[in-house]
Amino acid sequence: MHRAIRTAAAAAGRALSSARAAPPPPRGPRAPCWGATRWLCSGREALSYDVVIVGAGPAGLAAAIRLKQLCRAADTDLSVCVLEKGSEVGAHVLSGNVFEPRALDELIPKWRQEDAPIRVPVSSDKFWLLTKNRAWTLPSPFDNKGNYVISLSQLVRWMATKAEELGVEVYPGFAASEILYDENQIVTGVATNDVGIAKDGTKRETFQPGVELRGRITLLAEGCRGSLSEKIIRNHKLRERGQGQHQTYALGIKEVWEIEEGKHEPGSVIHTVGWPLDKKTYGGSFLYHLDDRQLAIGLVVALNYRNPFLSPYDEFQKFKQHPAVRKLLEGGTAVQYGARTLNEGGFQSIPYPVFAGGAIIGCSAGFLNVPKIKGTHTAMKSGMLAAEATFKALIEGSSMELYWDNLKKSWIWEELHKARNYRPAFEYGFFPGMGLSALERYIFKGRSPYTFKHGKPDHEATDVANLHMPIQYPKPDGQITFDVPTSLYRSNTNHEHDQPPHLRLRDPMIPESVNLPVYAAPESRYCPARVYEYVSDEKGDPKLQINAQNCLHCKACDIKDPKQNIEWTVPEGGGGPGYTVM
Repeated sequence: MHRAIRTAAAAAGRALSSARAAPPPPRGPRAPCWGATRWLCSGREALSYDVVIVGAGPAGLAAAIRLKQLCRAADTDLSVCVLEKGSEVGAHVLSGNVFEPRALDELIPKWRQEDAPIRVPVSSDKFWLLTKNRAWTLPSPFDNKGNYVISLSQLVRWMATKAEELGVEVYPGFAASEILYDENQIVTGVATNDVGIAKDGTKRETFQPGVELRGRITLLAEGCRGSLSEKIIRNHKLRERGQGQHQTYALGIKEVWEIEEGKHEPGSVIHTVGWPLDKKTYGGSFLYHLDDRQLAIGLVVALNYRNPFLSPYDEFQKFKQHPAVRKLLEGGTAVQYGARTLNEGGFQSIPYPVFAGGAIIGCSAGFLNVPKIKGTHTAMKSGMLAAEATFKALIEGSSMELYWDNLKKSWIWEELHKARNYRPAFEYGFFPGMGLSALERYIFKGRSPYTFKHGKPDHEATDVANLHMPIQYPKPDGQITFDVPTSLYRSNTNHEHDQPPHLRLRDPMIPESVNLPVYAAPESRYCPARVYEYVSDEKGDPKLQINAQNCLHCKACDIKDPKQNIEWTVPEGGGGPGYTVM
């Protein structure tokens, strides 16, 4: 599909090269369908649609499908395209995932008859408190009856086929790198980055200019910490207009294993808290039995942890050595590895999601229900609500404010409001957090008269190194635990080496002058791909080396760097991990 858009763009460019660039079609709620008009703008090919959606995850695809459903019901049409930076749909999608089908039931009621990759219902639900050598069974705070254990990357690929059947144009392999505005500072779409540029800025033989995707409405569905979404939130002060509090994040690290037949229990769900994390670090783990002897195993670590010597990757490897976990994995084979950050701010951190010319949907806005450990159903529902507001704006002339109004009336709002105090309760430590969470669940049932606030932003929570002792992690055994290069190989991560770095230092002096001497180089540990390492220069002095080709696109560096000195930007489209069963 990405070859198709390039071919079409090149053909259109040749046809228009000798003609004056046509002005953009008229804006306004009653403008006719643009129908993927092409024209040249500032030397770049421009394709125009009624709706441009950035991100082919559950939110973006749900929005696209809902838009086309509304068009069919009203016997009209709107042109819709979905832009995806992964090499294929699902390549960058990673989640647990115990799937709650509530939103999908609304979107595609007959999904059970349409061969959706949702086949393993939850069969058991266990909750463990881990100490170093024991697993204590606690009453499960989860209610997963009617839910399914799935691969989210497989689900979004199925959703993409449904979208294309309805007439949505899905373009994987294209990274949206720029927000387009008109003279009135109204968002008019996005532009993809130029490709075929060398590290030194020169154009290689493979150079192709970026493409402008113009839309009457632009929906940003980039996932957690989306780069364009963060710019919009910051520049338009959307968080201040919404709930007002900063977002807080966690890093999820996951593997998929094929385990021995006798150990496999399809639909078995286990969540754990406690060891190996210290009592001041919020987090937990999961073990989900899928079909075909597959086991999804992962560790989630809140990024407001204090100890700069903590390594989430090594904590995960350590977790797999727990006797109750190791016995499941022994004799099995690790088949895939990945990592991704997730929003944990919940209700208190929801930004105002509407801007002039579009809206932010899904995890870009942050609708994860932390105590449920679920965000796919809320992301999908937000996309559907935004689609309905978009349709009315384009066909009936109403305002996109309808998305915000309907969001506050929806079950998303009710669900996140009830869950609002679980995550900030753990600001007081593990055991107080467990106690307050129990009080919220069993006594107040989400209706407590108070709302906790989040603590410091994650980057400010990091202590200076002299307040902590270094952590000695065991060496990997190559059977249950692995070094980073081995894991990276299983993530199918690939980037074009000769391209401008997509990980940028705002101040190149800070790593050696601040991060290394004050915080003991935390970027060398919080990154689950060892993108950042200190090496000696010709004088023997340590210098930060950025191995951008290793990047899993998890965004941990953009979040956790103590001085917010690292800016994550999109690399060439198609680069990054290549997940298939995550």
